Amino acid sequence: MGEKTNKSYKKRLKLTKNGKVVQRSPGIGHFNAKESRKGQLKKKRPKIFSIAKNKIKQYMPYG
Repeated sequence: MGEKTNKSYKKRLKLTKNGKVVQRSPGIGHFNAKESRKGQLKKKRPKIFSIAKNKIKQYMPYG
């Protein structure tokens, strides 16, 4: 049996064309009425996720 993709990483992270790892901002689903508009829009932008190259290959071997 070969390597398996970690499904929790696959759901939360995305690999870009240049090999960067991007995650979505947490806390965007609900309870946003109290949040300022600036804060709401800030959460829409993706964040760069810092992780070692060998770890990302371990968790997501097929991209």
